Amino acid sequence: MYKKNKNYTKMIFLDLDGTLLDDHKNLPKENREAIDAALAQGHKVLICTGRPLSSAIKLLPVFGLDKPGCYAITFNGGLIYDAGAKKAIYKITLPLDQVKYVFDKAYEYGDIHIQTYTDEGFITEYDTPESQFYEKSTQCERKVVKSIFEELNGQEPCKILAIAYGYNREHIEGFRESLLEYCEGKMDVCFSCYEYLEFMPAGINKGNSIRWMCEYLNIPLENTIAVGDAENDITMIKTAGIGAVMQNANDDIKQYGNYITEKNNNEGGVAEVIKKFMLEA
Repeated sequence: MYKKNKNYTKMIFLDLDGTLLDDHKNLPKENREAIDAALAQGHKVLICTGRPLSSAIKLLPVFGLDKPGCYAITFNGGLIYDAGAKKAIYKITLPLDQVKYVFDKAYEYGDIHIQTYTDEGFITEYDTPESQFYEKSTQCERKVVKSIFEELNGQEPCKILAIAYGYNREHIEGFRESLLEYCEGKMDVCFSCYEYLEFMPAGINKGNSIRWMCEYLNIPLENTIAVGDAENDITMIKTAGIGAVMQNANDDIKQYGNYITEKNNNEGGVAEVIKKFMLEA
């Protein structure tokens, strides 16, 4: 069980889109104030997102999360960044032969935008409405290239992302089903939102990132809190001492939480969780 004890440092793991941020990708005032209060009491605050580091790192100073006690778990756990020390402390990547297989299958399947990542941003072989929207919504630099693998130049990426805007959910779910046998034991595959299908190295997920951070910082697992709203948040919601699900999440996600917020992501639902489970009077 979670121990609300002032002698224990606590860690809170926060999904970004649909959780910490409102629908306009802004940080509600209530959330900012609650995070500042938690850091002032010596607790740790970690954003936990499917976004690449190049996107998340732009948000850290804007939201006051670039100080000691703040971390960014990016690529759903593929890269962990110490925001106070300004350095990566963990990274794992996908072999290039697996990347090629998924890209080839996406092109064969049709009507699927597929992209992967470099240190600078994301790369794709086609300039699509999906890539343009992704660049705008994540502030991640887009680069359209002739060949993904020439651009990677031997550097393995942390993640692949498939997007199917404008098509029904069944289309991209069918794409996932077509790859499950190949991905077994090689890659973890999940949705981070309705249209985004994520491919990460096997065992890389937000839940295992919580376990890794507990060992890294020597903080008991029962003193962790996770807050999320989407499928890629399920592992951390189930792993943390308190797994909180946002009020705005779909019902199929809420079943995994042991706390459902009363407020949604536009109303400061994260602040509600911090005040209830982290802050001492």
